[in-house]
Amino acid sequence: MVIDTLRVFNKHVMNPVMMLLAGQKYWYAGVIEHTGRHSGKAYSTPVVIERVGDGFIIPLPYGTQVDWLRNVLAAGRATLRVHGETYGAVEPEIIDAAAAGGQLSPRRQREFARFRIRNYLKLKAESVPATQN
Repeated sequence: MVIDTLRVFNKHVMNPVMMLLAGQKYWYAGVIEHTGRHSGKAYSTPVVIERVGDGFIIPLPYGTQVDWLRNVLAAGRATLRVHGETYGAVEPEIIDAAAAGGQLSPRRQREFARFRIRNYLKLKAESVPATQN
């Protein structure tokens, strides 16, 4: 119950504030741009994005049923804005903590383990950065 309350609070209060800095060069959070699977509407959601070998890993602290994730899985792609650059990302796949851990830095592994994050979204980079913000 507490996690649902926190999720709703973050969605309606914190996310609009986070969007002011998310995706900027020196900010820890990025932005995932996705299209509504039913509405076709464009959405932008602040998330933590980690660059790894062939793509990106996004921790899923609220589980695998959040709207933005379902939109990305349905579309099979998203646009990521992270550290001042914009990337196309494809082949979304939900992976577990063990699979993600081997690709993350030890510091990030500890941080995410502390929050008991069990699932992650893995995306492959579609191309080199599309733009620099």
